[in-house]
Amino acid sequence: MGTWDVGPFDNDTAADFCGDLDEAAAGDREGIVRGILTRVIDTAGYLEAPESERAVAGAALVAAQCPEGEPADTAYGPEEPLPDLTGLRDLALQALDRVMTEPSELMDLWAESDGGPWRANMRGLQNVLLPKRPGEQHSLL
Repeated sequence: MGTWDVGPFDNDTAADFCGDLDEAAAGDREGIVRGILTRVIDTAGYLEAPESERAVAGAALVAAQCPEGEPADTAYGPEEPLPDLTGLRDLALQALDRVMTEPSELMDLWAESDGGPWRANMRGLQNVLLPKRPGEQHSLL
């Protein structure tokens, strides 16, 4: 696993996913993000780490466009502009839930090390993606 930190773009697979987004036609980028989120949600059996890493990056790109979202990593995130992805909030939230649910290789890999910071990072993304009513704040922490 080419991972250097706990962030959504801090691994080779996520960096490659963002590179694929940069190489895709502008009109195809939303579909690529939607596709990876949907594939992960629809995985009933063992969820492989590379699929999870792509989905986490995709969910982070959606979260980056939401209020309270952090900008996508400029070093490893996509360089080309992305369309409005906020319509994918529910899919992104479901995909993160699936990544955090057994059987999930990525969750297992983080459990083998100090996965606390990674889990906290995932919960932070989930919190940003949760729909909020005006004046309301959610927290999964």
